[in-house]
Amino acid sequence: MLANDFQECKLSRLGFGTMRLPLLGDGSDHSAIDVEQVNKMVDYAIAHGVNYFDTAYPYHGGKSETVVGASLARYPRDSYYLADKYPGHQISDTYDPAAVFEEQLEKCGVDYFDFYLLHNVYENSIAVYKDGRWKITDYFIEQKRKGRIRHLGFSCHGGLEVIRDFLDYCGTEMEFCQIQLNYLDWTLQQAKEKYELLTGRGIPVWVMEPIRGGRLAALPDKSMETLRGFRPEATGAAWALRFLQGLPNVKMILSGMSNLEQMVQNIATFEEEQPLSDTEQSALLAVAEEIKNAIPCTACRYCCDGCPKGLDIPMMIAAYNEVRFQPGLYTRMKFDALPEEKRPSACIACGKCSKACPQGIDVPAALKALAEALPALPDWAEICKTRAEEARRNREQQKR
Repeated sequence: MLANDFQECKLSRLGFGTMRLPLLGDGSDHSAIDVEQVNKMVDYAIAHGVNYFDTAYPYHGGKSETVVGASLARYPRDSYYLADKYPGHQISDTYDPAAVFEEQLEKCGVDYFDFYLLHNVYENSIAVYKDGRWKITDYFIEQKRKGRIRHLGFSCHGGLEVIRDFLDYCGTEMEFCQIQLNYLDWTLQQAKEKYELLTGRGIPVWVMEPIRGGRLAALPDKSMETLRGFRPEATGAAWALRFLQGLPNVKMILSGMSNLEQMVQNIATFEEEQPLSDTEQSALLAVAEEIKNAIPCTACRYCCDGCPKGLDIPMMIAAYNEVRFQPGLYTRMKFDALPEEKRPSACIACGKCSKACPQGIDVPAALKALAEALPALPDWAEICKTRAEEARRNREQQKR
């Protein structure tokens, strides 16, 4: 297993993300984790050099922490690194970091976390994390001082400016940052710019969604035919993981593996260093452009100058490209944080943007399509309520 040095730690380059654990039955009950399969996966991971395990408060309705903690408890505490996260991104009337942290320690069966993250700092939650009423950041900095957290960082699904804002706020206390990074999002979600910002600030990068929730493991036949011309035996997942091996500031790559087969394949990719050549990387990025079929916005912002509604059109075009490729939770989250008058539905279709666009994009049509697509995307507020209710029921069951 390839490894990276991070301060005093020797980290396996591949980490086990536990948001998509194997489930019992037909998989409809997200909290019904197949514990036997999880134990087999943990055993295989540790036997093959994986030493980093990542969980979070809302994963699997609050059950991930308990199952992962119990599985790891079969091994000496100093033989693995356990990461957990504070759910300040969840919509709530109040926030109590101390109560949640104590509950997490108990559920995981540990008295400290090796790594701890402020979970999903994004356009809406950054205000929560900076709100002096809750003292969230201060509390976890204090827990680090007490040794109950060994390393403190944050994860982010927000835009580039959110990361910059948060680093300006408390970057001196953040030791690492976890972002969505893969060869598709290198351009689709400005992952390249995010990586460069963090690297420039001296913040090591943790990667989530390296295979885009499995989407990059199942490429179109035409794309795979192109890639096989370079590496005939390599899988789509291996190409995605090899891309990240060429980024020196990436210190941890988390994969949310759902079965032992995925784990075996991913671990095999990290048995030896095989980063992509410049030619291979160019070919892979060309494949990304083909499969995302994006509207060719260059974010020149000429369209913004004359917009009577003051809309952030490049951000909206990027979001529409995201929705067209793979509708998901995090796209809608960005817009839920905006006032109504700054959402795509506020476009009055005056056409000034299209006249100013060097690429000739029909901007009003794109914004109209995005506005129509957003209501069908997962509702973050409703998801938070559902997860909170699941966690409450699970806590009550455990008390019985």
